[in-house]
Amino acid sequence: MNCLLFFLRGSLVCGLAAIASAQTTPEAGAGTAGETTTTAAAAVAGGYVQVETPDLLEHLVDLVLGVFDIRSSGNTPTHYAIAALFLVGAVVLRRLVTRLLFGFFRRLAARTRTTLDDKLFPALETPVGAMIALIGAVAALKVLKLSATGDQTVRYVSTMAFSLVIFWLLLRAFNTLLEHLQGVAQERQMGIAAFMPWIRKTLLVVFVVFGVLLVAQSLGADVKAFLAGLGIGGLAFALAAQDTLANVFGSVVVAVDQPFKIGEFVRIGGNAGVVEDIGLRSTKLRGADKSLTIVPNKTVASEPVVNLSRFTQRRVEQVIGLTYSSSADAMQEIMNEFKAIILARDEVDPTSVMVFFRDFAASSLDIWIVYLTKDADFQRHMLVRQEINLALMRAVEAKGLSFAFPSQSVYLEGEVGRRLRSAAN
Repeated sequence: MNCLLFFLRGSLVCGLAAIASAQTTPEAGAGTAGETTTTAAAAVAGGYVQVETPDLLEHLVDLVLGVFDIRSSGNTPTHYAIAALFLVGAVVLRRLVTRLLFGFFRRLAARTRTTLDDKLFPALETPVGAMIALIGAVAALKVLKLSATGDQTVRYVSTMAFSLVIFWLLLRAFNTLLEHLQGVAQERQMGIAAFMPWIRKTLLVVFVVFGVLLVAQSLGADVKAFLAGLGIGGLAFALAAQDTLANVFGSVVVAVDQPFKIGEFVRIGGNAGVVEDIGLRSTKLRGADKSLTIVPNKTVASEPVVNLSRFTQRRVEQVIGLTYSSSADAMQEIMNEFKAIILARDEVDPTSVMVFFRDFAASSLDIWIVYLTKDADFQRHMLVRQEINLALMRAVEAKGLSFAFPSQSVYLEGEVGRRLRSAAN
């Protein structure tokens, strides 16, 4: 195996030497050929052969010049004609692509159910047209024989231009996607719809920053040093703006968990009201007295949030006290009637009804009543509760019983008590 590798390596050295000898002019002499051979052998012995990365546009230009058999080292009228041909061809191709190809794509998108492609193709049409025009302009410049400084300038400017056009295309595609997601969230009335405008802005800013850094890196800038300095500056900024960043992260928590949305009545810690606005820094609540409470989002993220607009059912728990003059049989009958009255309502969940004689209170015999209304709407719930309460009052009156109220009985002993009892008799 080692012998085979040595043979192949020697053959490659000999081949490079032969190529170098063939390309050496007679005037160069044997010394130049020997130096070339030595250089090639040294490159192979070092384990690598440096190959320049090919340029696609330069290859295309060389191919066109080869077709016209142009081998002059200077600019001829043919060079200028071919450069003009590249420019005209780019203009024609741009019109064909934007009108015919994208026209076909738009007609095809109109047949699909989703609206994303209807927005995406018009957004990409202008950057694609700019890319075609840029390719034609750079190809036209590469046809002409420029100085070394000119070639370097064209290479530098074309790299920057292509990077910017590609970044522009990706940015428009990303922005269109975010717009579509925002429209879908608003159409479906999702909780995240209130956060989509600033989520979209934040993602676009991050995308632009990364795009600028990539373009700068492609131009040879030292991005690592910039990021290191940015990290130190970001740390100082974070320390100086702790509360602001805490509110921003709190808004992210609200966007992810979606504990409430605009128009719902919530209680956050000790604050209650209708959610009027959800911002990047704070949430605004409109109280029952029409006052406006601004709650920082870091408080929203750390305090318990009770959403009073998301009841599935509404619970009623109340105690009805009857006087101690009520007999045991009368108590049993009135409890049975209470339960029948509540179960007769279609708005009440029958599995939730509970009626029990619970306590011997200080001044009353307490009947404990619990039930759930099926409708979570507050006004309809209160209407059902009112009608049930009136029916319970009528049942108590029909049985000849009385509702108890707080009272005290004072018993006096001795002569004073006897005199008062005698006077009462």
